[in-house]
Amino acid sequence: MGYAHEIPGGAAWSAAVRAGRTVTLTARGADANLSLLLVGADRLDRLNIPDTLKAQMSACIRPPMVLMSDRGTALASVTGSSLDWHDALTGFGHESHLSRFGPSSYGTDRNDWRRAARTGLVSELTKHGLSEVDLHGCLNVFTKIAISDDSGLAYQPGHCRAGDTCTLRTEQDLLLVASTAPHPMNPGPWSPAPVLVEVDRTATAAPRRADDPSYLFREESARALQATRKVLL
Repeated sequence: MGYAHEIPGGAAWSAAVRAGRTVTLTARGADANLSLLLVGADRLDRLNIPDTLKAQMSACIRPPMVLMSDRGTALASVTGSSLDWHDALTGFGHESHLSRFGPSSYGTDRNDWRRAARTGLVSELTKHGLSEVDLHGCLNVFTKIAISDDSGLAYQPGHCRAGDTCTLRTEQDLLLVASTAPHPMNPGPWSPAPVLVEVDRTATAAPRRADDPSYLFREESARALQATRKVLL
């Protein structure tokens, strides 16, 4: 049996997911954004965005890339996506990014209270005995930040539509922490889209090196997957 949970727009969520699971993320609305943190079960390994991008010669996340940890192990592999670009350069939003929308609080707005991704991520981390010191560079699933005409970074509206998906294969036991707050560079009104998380609980065998796209993608990707296999011995 599988697990499914829809994270409301502007909310946060976390869960421990065992190795060998398939995690499918589905945008429920246009311009959805899911700021995602990955932490290994031993709390030593966590997503290292600079190493992930540098080792695989990319400015974004796309299949069949491997999401790497500080120690060079594979946390998860991107096994599928309806989009060719997921942002990993610009990080998660802070409360200062919400100032243009005006004041908001639970007392006045109840469940429509506007919270930045950082607030939601820290709240979820504390549920697992972690704190703000455990924040790290995130993956912004469904968002594209590309080079603008003036050589800066620019948000690409319309990149994500309702129904777009991104699928991960967990390579080790992980804590997934996520926020569906809008990307901080999204110039539009406050309209965060929900994201559906589906976890296939049927454990899968370790990928065969001869035909697994993530093993074959780059030598660095293969080394990260091999390092994880050693850790799991």
